[in-house]
Amino acid sequence: MNSKICKALGLTLMALVLVAGTPLAQGYGQGQQPPKQPAPPTQPGQAPAQPETPAAPPVNAEEEAAYKTFFEAKSDNPELIMQKGEEFLKKFPESRYREGVYSKLATAYWALEDVDKMFAAGEKALELNPNNVDVLSVMALVMSRRSQPGSLDFEQKMAKAEKYSRQAITLLGEVQKPVNMTDEDFAKAKSQKLSMAHSGLGMVYFQRQKYADATGEFEQATTLVPNADPVDYFLLGLCLQQTKRFSDAATAFEKCAASPLMQGRCQPAAEQAKKQAAAQPAPPKP
Repeated sequence: MNSKICKALGLTLMALVLVAGTPLAQGYGQGQQPPKQPAPPTQPGQAPAQPETPAAPPVNAEEEAAYKTFFEAKSDNPELIMQKGEEFLKKFPESRYREGVYSKLATAYWALEDVDKMFAAGEKALELNPNNVDVLSVMALVMSRRSQPGSLDFEQKMAKAEKYSRQAITLLGEVQKPVNMTDEDFAKAKSQKLSMAHSGLGMVYFQRQKYADATGEFEQATTLVPNADPVDYFLLGLCLQQTKRFSDAATAFEKCAASPLMQGRCQPAAEQAKKQAAAQPAPPKP
């Protein structure tokens, strides 16, 4: 992937960050209780012992107040989220809320374009909850877009991005609406995260030059949400060009060009695709 495409991929960052900050994962502090301990083994013929419900840890008023302040920080202020999150983890390194903190920190680091810290926070959140759909969708998208072909860990990152994308898509098909979230907000956040996961998988296919497979993923990414990421339209157009669907490619590039940030890149691509479509031989008559 050339440097011009890489530059294009970073242009619409904040638009996605604002919706990506809407949490769907049921982490501590978002409605989920700590996991129960497994029941101890039994002897043959003995009735299974009932698992003991672990006693809830004592409430730390200072910790609760600090987490509330952090959790309520708005997604459009990533500097504040980063500051409050790092302060919280330093003061309460074993907090029951650290999954939620790492999850929100990952999105904040993404907005600040600190990809290394974003990956580190995301991985820590997934260590605590491998099924955190908020982190999976963000990690799938950013890892697939920001990994450089030719780097030593490129294939490893592509494999991980593919895994995260597929896992997010599966889990989002089953996710339950969090408490205190409206049906409308839930549907919007779910669709946005699905769009991100399909975009991540599409980018993996694109990097592997599987353009037909990538086309299907980018088509889903752009139809799941009303205001699709123009970068997805740009990538869709490139895939359609590679499969010689020039007229469809021109349409995708024109939708991309509707974004002021992408217009200079996508409008010339649309004109080129139109010329390619005009020069393409007509299909044989049946």
